[in-house]
Amino acid sequence: MVTVRDRLAAPGPHFSVEFFPPRDDAEESTLWLAIRKLEPLRPAFVSVTYGAGGSRRDRTIRITERIAAETTLLPVAHLTAVGHSVAELRHVIGSYASVGVRNILALRGDPPGEDPGAEWIAHPQGLNHASDLVALTRSLGDFSVGVAAFPDMHPRSRDLESDTRYFAQKVAAGADYAITQMLFSAQDFVDLRDRSVAAGADVPILPGIMPVTSYGRLMRIIELSGQRVPEDLAEQLLAVKGDAAAGREIGMAHAIRMCEQLLAAGAPGLHFYTFNRSKATLEVLGALGMTQVPALQS
Repeated sequence: MVTVRDRLAAPGPHFSVEFFPPRDDAEESTLWLAIRKLEPLRPAFVSVTYGAGGSRRDRTIRITERIAAETTLLPVAHLTAVGHSVAELRHVIGSYASVGVRNILALRGDPPGEDPGAEWIAHPQGLNHASDLVALTRSLGDFSVGVAAFPDMHPRSRDLESDTRYFAQKVAAGADYAITQMLFSAQDFVDLRDRSVAAGADVPILPGIMPVTSYGRLMRIIELSGQRVPEDLAEQLLAVKGDAAAGREIGMAHAIRMCEQLLAAGAPGLHFYTFNRSKATLEVLGALGMTQVPALQS
């Protein structure tokens, strides 16, 4: 079985991408166009999100299965504990295994509904923590499991110390690697990595990248994630608010510069949140000289 950890151990630099399950046929066509444009560059893996509360579970499984069967890509399936009993989670994990998918990203998940700050309530027969989901997945077979990491700490954590402790618990439960929430600063990544290693959670951590091309989008991301406002980027985008071209230029330049700093700091790869589009990712990779990626371990 080829794992994400295997891919990250091979000579780099590496990149990976995240897609979400399409809602209709038109979105599915857009998704497959992005997949076909990115596939020749040999990403280390591609991940497929699960949808709030597992709302697109069936589509996630189907898309992940199709990627495994019809492309050369290594798919990673997301799995969240939201709204699921342990029995249901076992069924979903079995569904992934049945289509040959053995790489899973285990997430506790956000509360269902529109308010990300709503109280998180576990299913009566479910799991309370991502570390429990990691342990369950590892107990059910030969799976490689990734988890989330939070450079600015999880919005529900009290402080960095407790946030680091929770991350270390996920690693102790069997996590092989982690992907961060979307980053705004390379230094935030370095700080996260250093405190994780100091806590004994020494696994590859992939920085999450998405160019932010407008002030409105930046504010929306911060609202949803609870992250701090990056003042310099916010000021630049606010100054050109209403000018889409200028906003895109600023956002792309910031993303490229940050990626250069991340690779220089030893990041094992770059994980791009694509929203099922390829253009921005291809542009960043081109600027980094990563459009000719060495052959990956098969």
